Amino acid sequence: MKKLWLLFACCVAHITLTSAQTAPPPPFIFDSLDSYIRRGMKDWNIPGLAIAIVKDGNVVAMNGYGVRDIKTNEPVDENTLFMIASNSKLFTGTALAQLEYRNKLSLDDKVGKHLKGFSLYDKNSSDLVTIRDILSHRIGTKTFQGDFTFWNGNLNRRQIINKMRVLKPVGEFRQNYGYCNSCFLAAGEIIPVVSGKPWEVYVYDSILMPLQMNNTHMLGAGMSQRPNVSKPYTNQYTGQLYELPYDKVDNLGPAGSIVSNVKDMTHWLMMQLDSGRYNGKQVLPWEVIKKTRNMNLVISSQKSTVYPSGFSGYGLGIFIRDYNGRQVYYHTGGAFGFVTNTCFVPEEKLGIVILTNNDNQNFFEALRYQVLDAYLGVPYRNRSLDQLPGFEKELSATVSDVNKMKSRVKGDKPSLAFEAYTGTYQNELYGTIVIEKSRNGKNLNVVFKGHNNLNASLEYMDKNEWLLTYNQLAFGIFSTKFKIENNKVFSVDIKANDFVEYDSYTFLKK
Repeated sequence: MKKLWLLFACCVAHITLTSAQTAPPPPFIFDSLDSYIRRGMKDWNIPGLAIAIVKDGNVVAMNGYGVRDIKTNEPVDENTLFMIASNSKLFTGTALAQLEYRNKLSLDDKVGKHLKGFSLYDKNSSDLVTIRDILSHRIGTKTFQGDFTFWNGNLNRRQIINKMRVLKPVGEFRQNYGYCNSCFLAAGEIIPVVSGKPWEVYVYDSILMPLQMNNTHMLGAGMSQRPNVSKPYTNQYTGQLYELPYDKVDNLGPAGSIVSNVKDMTHWLMMQLDSGRYNGKQVLPWEVIKKTRNMNLVISSQKSTVYPSGFSGYGLGIFIRDYNGRQVYYHTGGAFGFVTNTCFVPEEKLGIVILTNNDNQNFFEALRYQVLDAYLGVPYRNRSLDQLPGFEKELSATVSDVNKMKSRVKGDKPSLAFEAYTGTYQNELYGTIVIEKSRNGKNLNVVFKGHNNLNASLEYMDKNEWLLTYNQLAFGIFSTKFKIENNKVFSVDIKANDFVEYDSYTFLKK
């Protein structure tokens, strides 16, 4: 595999350890974590990373590595802001559990009681679906279903919720797990109905401020103007790092719009590990915390062959699994250019947060498990090196496939004149795309009306296949075909990055 090797500027030379610990950290944390991270960042091509570890009520490690901007080499530190994406979900679930504690709602209320006109694909599910259901990813839809329409799209929150009635489930209601961002948006939009405050205001007032998370932002708007903010990067389709625009997902806010840093996130972790208390003050009642951790859906009960784990499930915005005999609560978050995770083990009073600025890597998860192994007595194996060969093989195959498709663009002509392919196309969920001739007249161009400034080029390859390349490259590079009947174009299939949604969309020509 072709790999871009970078020299990273590091902002702090060593992990910072407090002297207030009740016990010394495991040897790996004390003498190997720093070098492990630096090696992993180089292997996985990660410009910048921030980590914090909380143990026994103390921040035992907090550090930034590498750079937040590869052009300026500005360093990452504990205050550098990242999009934490779906790590926002537990804040939403906690807020709704708090509102139940305050007798403003019941988690078993029907969603339609608070969101008038709320509807899913079928009437039975619409009549039965509760707040707990939509906070637990158990409405039967496929993971990420609908997200190409919603992610960075120009629909507002209410319009997204209304589109949920078009999401045809592939699984059984309350039985099958399917990760659902629009569900968390719908849950978050109940908050203003019962509290009189928008989701972002309620969570800020009732959770962030009591936790003194003073440099955490509920929305991503204006992120590029904030000081000490990381740039987003990927290397998925070319093998080389390139900078991405910041995601605009405030319309999905309750599912993933929070921006934070590892310093602020330690406050959140310490509260989780002290039964709702922070700095000796009860910020959230223990009853609220417990509600978020009740497993509402079993995802798997199969014993892992890689990790000392045998079950996994979901609470209210948090995953739950066993790990070497302990209950572990965790979540990951992914936005274009960022992947992050948080994790806490109450039995060990252990918490971990890791924030990174390359979305095409799994080191952020390997590192989390490496820290868990060290603290929970799992025999050492290098989680990063275990996973690296598979990742390198996959990345190499992706880059090779893209290059092969580009080599097939030789100026050949499609079976019909370009004008036959141009026009307006419609998809029930997404809405409208327009296909037009490119300015040079040699290719086609797709304009996605459901997004702002999103388009893609269509270059003819051969065998009725076209090379689809998005102008925002994180959405991907794919081959696609038009369906032709009686020498007329009937439809076209459009695919986006699996990071957004797994299935392609069929657009019918009007």
